[in-house]
Amino acid sequence: MVWLQKLFTKTENENDLSDKNYGRDWVTLDPEIFGRSKIYFSTNQDIDLYELEELCDSVGWARRPLRKVRKALDNSYLVASAWEVRGARTVLIGFARATSDHAFNATIWDVVIHPRFQNKGLGKIFMKYMIKKLRADDISNVTLFADPHVIEFYRRLGFVLDPEGIKGMFLYPD
Repeated sequence: MVWLQKLFTKTENENDLSDKNYGRDWVTLDPEIFGRSKIYFSTNQDIDLYELEELCDSVGWARRPLRKVRKALDNSYLVASAWEVRGARTVLIGFARATSDHAFNATIWDVVIHPRFQNKGLGKIFMKYMIKKLRADDISNVTLFADPHVIEFYRRLGFVLDPEGIKGMFLYPD
C-alpha cells in the first residue's frame, strides 16, 4: 500500500526547512513491499540531466540529446520527480512533465518510474500527484500519449482512448 502524505509540522528544524524549500511531498510506504526506502515527490527540485538519462536508460528508452532535454524541461509547465533517500544520498527514481496552455489543457509527457519500483503502486500515486498538481491550477483537460504496452495502466487511472471520437493527429518531418 502506498499513499501520499504532505508534511505539515510546526517545528522549524533543518528537515522541515528543506521540505519547504524543495516542496517535498513524502510518500508513506508499506515496508513489506518497499523495505526501508524513503521516497518523496517534488515539483521544484533541480534535475540533473545525466541522472535523468540514467533513469530513462533503466527502462530502455532511446537516448536524446541533452540540450534538447534541457530545452524541454525549461519549457514545461510542470516537472515532477520522485526521489529515493538512501542515507545521505538522494536518487531520482521517477519523472514526468507536462506542457500546458496555462488555462484549459495540459499534456503529460515522459512518465518514467525506475524498474525497481514498478508494479508496486508507486507509478499510480505519482500520476495522481501530477494530476492533482494540474487540477490545483484549474487545468481541466489532461491528455497524454502512451505506448501500447502501458495503455491499461493509464486506463485504470481514468484516461480513455478517443473520447467522443477525438483523434490525435501527427505531422512528422519529411
